[in-house]
Amino acid sequence: MSSGDSPRGRVGRSPGGAPLGSDASSPLPYQASSSPAPPRSVTASSPLPFGSSQATPHGTPTRSRGDLGGRRLREVDLVQSSGSDDPSRTGSTDAIQPTSDGGALHRTMIWGTTVNVQDTMAKFTRFFSNFLNEQGQPKYPRLLTLTHESGESHLDLDCNDLLESDRSLYHQLVRYPQEVITIFDMAIADRYESMFHEAPTVPLQVRTYNLAQVTSMRQLNPEDIDQLVAIRGMVIRTSPIIPDPKEGFFQCAMCKFTAVVPIDNGRIIEPTTCTRCTATRSMTLVHNRCRFADKQMIKLQETPENVPDGQTPQTVLAYAFDELVDNVQPGDRVELTGIYRATTLRLVARQRTVKSVFKTHIDVIHFKKTSSSRLKRDDDADQILDPAVEAAKADKLKELSQMPDIYDRLVRALAPNIFEFDDVKRGVLCQLFGGVHKQFSDTASGRCRGEIHVLLCGDPGTSKSQLLQYAVNLASRGIYTSGRGSSSVGLTAYVTKDPETKQIVLESGALVLCDGGVCCIDEFDKMGDSTRSVLHEVMEQQTVSVAKAGIICSLNARTSILAAANPQESKWNPQISIVDNIQLPPALLSRFDLIYLILDSPDRNKDRRLARHMVSLYYPDAAGPASRDGVIDRETLAAYISYARKNIHPVLTDEASHDLIAAYVEMRKLGTGRGTVTATPRQLESLIRLAEAHARMRFAKNVEASDVSEAVSLVRAALQQAATDPRTGLVDLDLITTGQSAAARRRIGDLGKAIAELLGKRKARTVTLNVLQKELSEATGTSILSEDLRAALDQLVTDEVVSVTGAGARAPNPTIKFLAAVQE
Repeated sequence: MSSGDSPRGRVGRSPGGAPLGSDASSPLPYQASSSPAPPRSVTASSPLPFGSSQATPHGTPTRSRGDLGGRRLREVDLVQSSGSDDPSRTGSTDAIQPTSDGGALHRTMIWGTTVNVQDTMAKFTRFFSNFLNEQGQPKYPRLLTLTHESGESHLDLDCNDLLESDRSLYHQLVRYPQEVITIFDMAIADRYESMFHEAPTVPLQVRTYNLAQVTSMRQLNPEDIDQLVAIRGMVIRTSPIIPDPKEGFFQCAMCKFTAVVPIDNGRIIEPTTCTRCTATRSMTLVHNRCRFADKQMIKLQETPENVPDGQTPQTVLAYAFDELVDNVQPGDRVELTGIYRATTLRLVARQRTVKSVFKTHIDVIHFKKTSSSRLKRDDDADQILDPAVEAAKADKLKELSQMPDIYDRLVRALAPNIFEFDDVKRGVLCQLFGGVHKQFSDTASGRCRGEIHVLLCGDPGTSKSQLLQYAVNLASRGIYTSGRGSSSVGLTAYVTKDPETKQIVLESGALVLCDGGVCCIDEFDKMGDSTRSVLHEVMEQQTVSVAKAGIICSLNARTSILAAANPQESKWNPQISIVDNIQLPPALLSRFDLIYLILDSPDRNKDRRLARHMVSLYYPDAAGPASRDGVIDRETLAAYISYARKNIHPVLTDEASHDLIAAYVEMRKLGTGRGTVTATPRQLESLIRLAEAHARMRFAKNVEASDVSEAVSLVRAALQQAATDPRTGLVDLDLITTGQSAAARRRIGDLGKAIAELLGKRKARTVTLNVLQKELSEATGTSILSEDLRAALDQLVTDEVVSVTGAGARAPNPTIKFLAAVQE
């Protein structure tokens, strides 16, 4: 490809649009001995919007597009007024070409470009009519028909299709998007009238996307200014709607004559003289009669996987106009297609002196919510896609869901590089599918969350962090963070000053940015108490309440939390409870639907299989060729989960409801005889969410008994590991809800009675802790643990039976005083 065909091989242009070179006033290479012909005069029939807001016979839009700017365009005639046929003098070797009907085509170029209106419109019309989709049918006439039926005002144009059909037109689009897209709009309007025999009620707009080259934020250079670019990133902030002026309404203060002045290159030129009374400086601006359009500022940041090592993420400002306003929200990962702009900055707001450094931004033409290695969002509601292609994709996913072993296939497809841990994978898979959100506005019962929270705890080196990384890469809105590197405001929201408007604004944190997705928190046990306290509201109410700097609001944080925690002693101690091992508050632990205990237990056969699996990842021939037949690939898994979350909303049947009630009663019944709690209403809600997630895996409309059975097995497996009392070996949910088992409470209560009885028999009312522990051991004939003795003393102090002096009950050897005589 020659340099002339490259999208970057265009004539250099200044940010204002004027060409750069030895003669900045002329965009074409005229010879020095001959002056160029003056620009062609523009009439009302000109096919380009030269300032007139009325529709022309050629289909000029009745309203200007904010993403293309409001600059007036001029056409220059390449045929010299003198009639010379020397092509070197006109900059064109084909000054006159025949048209399809045999007539002569007058060669004119848009000033400052190499774009000919008639040629470009003819090429695009030919591409629009002749390009075929995968089924061999005309693609874009079908999309235009769908646009007409849905009442939309835009048509999405895939630039890869344009590149495949006409490379020169594609490169012209990249070099001069402001001029070429305007011509595309006119061609679409003409095609619309010929197909449906009526003019569109709203001017149609062509939105280009899917460029052949996606530019990194760090690689945007001055050569990209005024060109079409595509970048990927994550939306971190969106501004309120900004009124963007399109036309200024002026009125004469002397004779009340009115005039409408359109915007020109971002400026409205005030009339200096009234055309009726010829008074000077008498025109005043009437603000409430000016015409405005919607505009929104969007801040885009590099995604973590695209940030080079040792550097901080870059940000880019973008502006969305008209229907694209409020099209994306903070936390969305998007591919943005737009025109790269550069604007001047004034040194002082009231003076025209500007800085030598320009400020850059992107005028958005198209948003595409998609990202590689994540849940595909190609079915974006704003993007009109070919229904035949979408139906074919949906049929393949539905066919896959009808397989009898689809559940096992999905489990094997999730993190295949991690050996075994099938129960843990089932829980994480249910979290990715999620339950169904339920609103009970009619019965005033509030809202029930559908997010599932999972906690992984156990020995180091058991692939907990890898599971978190895999889950965050699968989720459409996923953020990975660490407990030690997170703060409370970083997770929720923080107040900062906007560098553009100098106003106090609220920036969203990690939990708000991944609303509707998964937030993975590693090293959960090392998170500070102040940081962990903000998770209580998020995990249950799914909101973040903020009252800072005069901003009082409640932000949505409908986020599934997948956390991983290591034991305090770096090795799991089976003799103590999970609360003592990871030192997390019981109120926070009880909010997790599933708590999995992952231990590293030595086993010769298991170790051999694990070693063979790990070696095969680095050297496949070491363990023989592994069969991959029937394994779902990562892209299919992502599309499967995305389709299920969007389209499948199962409901409970009568049979499933009875099974849920019976399972909950049976779980409660296990602790009736020994006075322990083996299930709470939170476990019942977890059963409902897990059953709905399992039904989504089958694309089922109803939750059946098999879904309830699988949900019960998942909850029981998690409780068997996390809520088992190490002293009795029985399941006791009090370990999670209160941090102490029922058996431990009874043992400490009995020990307190023995202490009160022993102190009542002594003549001396005071005794040290060491002496008391020795006398209790002799009296009971058993060894008394120091932790149990201190816990019993704390209870006796609360009941005002004894008092502890000497730096409190946690001192090495405090003094205990019996208060029974005082109470009597």
